[in-house]
Amino acid sequence: MTGASCENSVDSKGALAKLAPLEAVLFDVDGTLCDSDPLHLQAFQVMLQEIGFNGGVPITEEYFIENMAGKHNDDMARILFPDDFQRGVKFCEDKEAMFRKLASEQLKPVNGLFKVKKWIEDRGLKRAAVTNAPRPNAELMISKLGLSDFFDVVILGDECERAKPYPDPYLKALEMLKVSKDHTFVFEDSVSGIKAGVAAGLPVLGLTTRNPEQMLLEAKPTFLIKDYDDPKLWEALEELDRKTT
Repeated sequence: MTGASCENSVDSKGALAKLAPLEAVLFDVDGTLCDSDPLHLQAFQVMLQEIGFNGGVPITEEYFIENMAGKHNDDMARILFPDDFQRGVKFCEDKEAMFRKLASEQLKPVNGLFKVKKWIEDRGLKRAAVTNAPRPNAELMISKLGLSDFFDVVILGDECERAKPYPDPYLKALEMLKVSKDHTFVFEDSVSGIKAGVAAGLPVLGLTTRNPEQMLLEAKPTFLIKDYDDPKLWEALEELDRKTT
């Protein structure tokens, strides 16, 4: 673990206590509710190879993390097809269809997800899914995970003026749930998503599902956790509970 990461985790226990009484918890979807990035990478590798991208050599996970993870499809279209945006948009739409086929067969929740779901339900907190994914993807993932009745609202980057890394999707979630940023926190797994939450003035807990810790730390999360079973998370939630009662 890097020095920055150690330092980051030292004060995690009391990091959420200032939010008491907690009103809401916001979740990203891809990589945060489920470990979906390998399926996105697989779809990109197959389809980019078919069109001879990168000389027909499959893109690496590192390339995917740097250029695609957490980004909106419009941004990826510009990266992949800088001279033909419309072709990029169509390519990304086709890639999402392939992703949905893979996800319908292989999607799994991040460890501990249902434990934190129960914690939120037991306290009667409001909750939203906030994602840059297209609606068909978001609805498929949420449904496959059995969370369709869990979320009060699903906010899409597509339906905001600006997608993540801008704060607009998180600000819209606060508005729709009628909650304060001073009593709400976010779970995120990408640099783009963490930046969006931080820009909205929200504490963000970063999951190290796939993206390198150091990259995530540069986006300034409140602290990082491995998954929802991480003792750091439960120490922070217990401290929050103590401040609430």
